[in-house]
This record gives sequence, C-alpha cells and structure tokens, in this order.
Amino acid sequence: MKITNSHPPCNVRSTGLTRRVRGLSNLAIYLVLVTVLVGFPSGCSHRSSDEAIAKDIQGKISSDPDTKDSQVSVVAKDGKVQLSGHVKSPSDQQKIEQIAREEPGASGVDDQTTIVREVEQPPPQPIVIPAGTVLVVTTSQALSSKTSQAGQTFLASLAQPVSVEGRTAIPKGATVSGTVVTAKSKGKIKGQGELALSLTSISTTGHTYQLQTNVLSSTVKGKGKRTAATTGGGAAGGALIGGLAGGGKGAGIGALVGGAAGFVGGAFTGNKQIEIPAESPLSFTLTAPLTVPPPAQ
Repeated sequence: MKITNSHPPCNVRSTGLTRRVRGLSNLAIYLVLVTVLVGFPSGCSHRSSDEAIAKDIQGKISSDPDTKDSQVSVVAKDGKVQLSGHVKSPSDQQKIEQIAREEPGASGVDDQTTIVREVEQPPPQPIVIPAGTVLVVTTSQALSSKTSQAGQTFLASLAQPVSVEGRTAIPKGATVSGTVVTAKSKGKIKGQGELALSLTSISTTGHTYQLQTNVLSSTVKGKGKRTAATTGGGAAGGALIGGLAGGGKGAGIGALVGGAAGFVGGAFTGNKQIEIPAESPLSFTLTAPLTVPPPAQ
C-alpha cells in the first residue's frame, strides 16, 4: 500500500509564510507613508489658516473707526486668537475682542490687551498783566503840540516783550494804538505848548485788547523851560522817555532825570513846542490789569 503525504513540503510552507509577512510589512509601510503625506499638507494648511485669521482680524481692527488708533497685536495658533497691546478705553477693548470672536475660523480668544488712559492736561490759564506794568513802545509817526490834535489816534509798536511769571504775555512788536489827549500850540495859552498822550489798545495774534494807562503830559513855558507830569494813576517815573538808556539799552527806562520832562525834541530849542519824532521810545504804565490768552502751545 502506497502512502501519500498530503502536506506540502516544508520549504513550500515557509515560502508562503514569507510572502504573507512581506505583504504585511509593505502594508504597514504604506499606511505610515499615507499618514505622513496626509498629515503634512494638513499642517501647512492649518498654519496658513492661522496667518489668514490673524491678518484679517488685524485689518478689521485697523479699519474700524472706534479701534483704529489702538496699538494691538494679533496672533493665531490652531485657531485660537491671542490679542496683546494697549487700548484707550474699555469700550475699545470690548470692540476688539468682539471682532476677534466673530472671525470665521477662530476657535477662541485670549485677550491680553491693557487699557492705557490718556492723562488730560489742564487747559492753560489766561495771563493777567497787573496794573503798574510798564509798556515801552516806539512811535510809528511824529507827534507835536503844534500839528497834532486832541482826539487824534497814533500808532506805535511794543519795544519790549511783556512777561508775567516767566511767560510771555505780549511779544515784542505788537501793534499799539494811542490817543492824543491834549495838544496845545504856542500862543493858544499865553505862549505855552502842551502835549499829552495815552495808550488805548494793543493788538497781537489777531486779537485786540483795550488798555488803560496813565496820561503822559509835557508842558513848555517861557524860553525852553518845560515840565512833565503823569496822570491817571502813574507816577513821574512812568513818564515818557527820550531813549532806551545807555545808547538804547540799560537802565533809566521810563524815568525822569532831575525832574526834567521825558519828552524829546524841540523844547530844547526854545520854540515852545513839544516835538516827538517818529521812532521815539516812550513808556506808559497800566492803570488797570490786562488779561490775555495764554501763548499758543
């Protein structure tokens, strides 16, 4: 009786097993490769999506009229938005957070912004120039007891700036208006010449302010003798001056020397007229305070 072995030889079984193992190994490698290839573009896409979200939110914050001045930085990671920086008010902070939460693709918002309130500076106060302040002006025209008339307006410019507590209240060069209070020529009152002036207003930075000053008066009697006085609250030391002392600079502004008049001009010639040439420096004293706005900041 012939016995037949129904099992395949060992080498045949070994070959089949090897093939199955190799097949499983190839499948595993394939699955790993597929997972890597699928995951790679997904990561790139996610990063791209985060950048787009952050950029879009940043643009909306910059274009919104309520939040455009806020200093805010936007970063997104895995759809979660982080806000940082400074805002001016709680309402601005809420508006920015709302913009971020409403952004498509945003999964959450971490708001780390801080509120920085601007400190409001108190408005600058007006400057009050006190009574007694001396205004040194330079005449723009000649004045005379012979040719000028009472009530006539004359112009001058401020020769020196006026300052109060270190702040310039009125700058040099401001336009000053005055009036001839009295003008009497020789022969009208027993050969006596008389001229009296006062200031009425000053203009600077497009505004005009009314002035109250003493009246500067000079009288000539006899041959060349003259006297001077100030009225309206001023003292003799506030009378007109014939020059800025020291050849245009220095002490003596507004002063009378030995009781002599502060007027300059023809009285020295004995013609019994008071003459004030153009460009003569004169000083007046405020008899009432003057309030002016603070200088432009």
